[in-house]
Amino acid sequence: MSDITIRPARISKVLPDSIAAEIGFEPGDAIVSINDTRPRDLIDYQFLCADEVLQLDVLDAAGKTHTVEIEKDYDEDLGLEFETALFDGLIQCNNRCPFCFIDQQPPGKRQSLYLKDDDYRLSFLYGSYLTLTNLTQKEWQRIEQMRLSPLYVSVHATEPEVRVRLLKNPRAAQILEQIEWFRERRLQIHAQVVVCPGINDGIHLERTLLDLAKFYLGDPGEVPAVTSVAVVPVGLTRFRPDEDELIPVTPEKAAEVIAQVKALQQKFRQQLGTNFAWLADEWFLVAGEDLPPQSHYEDYPQIDNGVGSIRLFLKHFASAAKHLPLQVEPSRRFIWVVGNAVEKAFQPILQQLNQVNGLRIDMVALCSHYWGQKISVTGLLTGQDLLEGLCGKDLGNAVILPAVMLKYGENCFLDDMTIEELSHKLNIPILPVRGVEELIDTCIK
Repeated sequence: MSDITIRPARISKVLPDSIAAEIGFEPGDAIVSINDTRPRDLIDYQFLCADEVLQLDVLDAAGKTHTVEIEKDYDEDLGLEFETALFDGLIQCNNRCPFCFIDQQPPGKRQSLYLKDDDYRLSFLYGSYLTLTNLTQKEWQRIEQMRLSPLYVSVHATEPEVRVRLLKNPRAAQILEQIEWFRERRLQIHAQVVVCPGINDGIHLERTLLDLAKFYLGDPGEVPAVTSVAVVPVGLTRFRPDEDELIPVTPEKAAEVIAQVKALQQKFRQQLGTNFAWLADEWFLVAGEDLPPQSHYEDYPQIDNGVGSIRLFLKHFASAAKHLPLQVEPSRRFIWVVGNAVEKAFQPILQQLNQVNGLRIDMVALCSHYWGQKISVTGLLTGQDLLEGLCGKDLGNAVILPAVMLKYGENCFLDDMTIEELSHKLNIPILPVRGVEELIDTCIK
């Protein structure tokens, strides 16, 4: 990729007491080059900044260029954060998966909502999933040379004809050869399979998981090429195309997949010493079945894919709840909004919070009419869903909602409504919380 396409890395934050703060960097400044090399992305930036002697060409907010020389310890961080991790633009998806959430959104929203990320760099940095169908030879070489591992790969099916049918891309047929490429270079991936009933379920799902398990064990001393697989139900919205051939996951189908994967997990534990393939929590919520115990999830290898996230949240809450006060003053009442899929699972949390004298938490569990879903996970609730579900209710002192409803790094919901807009329309403070500690702090402080 030529330097012409690489934009200066614009700084969004300078960490206090850092090297960059001492030198005088400010938000709005931009790094053009490091030791005469223009970084393409955050990976290049981190690699180039590992040296002890740096020469930075910097463009300030007024458009003036400066050269800054820095001497530091090897691998010592400069203390800079950037507007984006990609300085040369997003590598977009070249597939046409009918279950793609981007294509299941209504028209007329911000253009950025329709960008399809299939970028190996975001996979390495943040754990987002990619399909490997759009990588050039140079990018494969970079993955090998920089040891960008693990990556997170959407496999969906290992049978070439089934994967091509799902991704609508002939290059999708190469997946087993691509995973072999990772194994030969001792690089690793985490895989996911989005189960679409009637397409890649049943015998196809079994074939996929058995194929992927072959990449777990190799010769003695080898690292697993495929370290884990998340099995996720397809999510459908009312905005999807009529001709997409997709079928929603029913409670009966969810129970069938749970039984199928559980049987394979038993086999994997005997052969591999691990469950290897993991069911997303949503399967159990849809089927109305109890979640597996904490011990089932081992070290939570697929936590960001919704595998064990509820159990882990409950575990963290149980630990933190030991320090709950007996009473709070003044008395306060909050509404806690969640998706109706987790209403039953979160009852223990609700009961413990309400044992604190002076504190009352009322849970409101909503489905998403916006997306046309009868059962909804919390992260898919939109501002419109909350407005419809809460309007006219006594909302107490404030509304607490999990920050997972908000777009990453932004203050708005998936339908573009902002926290401020929702708060104004409901005439109540809206308090997003991230994790157990913030939930408890918001309730008792």
